[in-house]
Amino acid sequence: MTWWGWVIAGAILLAAELSFVNAQFYLVFIGSAAILVGLATLALPLAEWLQWGLFAALAIGSMVTFRSRIYRRFRGATPAVKTGPQGGVITLPAALAAGDSCQAEYGGSYWTVRNDSDSPLPAGSRARIVAVQHLTLLVRPDE
Repeated sequence: MTWWGWVIAGAILLAAELSFVNAQFYLVFIGSAAILVGLATLALPLAEWLQWGLFAALAIGSMVTFRSRIYRRFRGATPAVKTGPQGGVITLPAALAAGDSCQAEYGGSYWTVRNDSDSPLPAGSRARIVAVQHLTLLVRPDE
């Protein structure tokens, strides 16, 4: 790839991140790596395989090394990654005695919901998902 191709690609990635895409600073590091490879290719002609290798090393190395620190400085804390329905709140369609189950919609899917507390849960009440056991949501009263 030519040196100016790297610089243009890097500028597009930087502009996308800073203007309309919220990629949580990943595009900043990829774009910066592309610009640096373009400048290195301008300074001394590099084989194409070496350009791509340098690009990959710079992009991954800078993300791993600097991303979390810079993200925290500009945005506060890094965003939490939600890995499942645990911690969510569900409205129960039917009354559930302790240990009873029913079917309920949560997040666009129907789940088996089981009352994991010692107290009954009335129909229409809100319950907090405390655990996921296979395809069953274990719930307790939402306080």
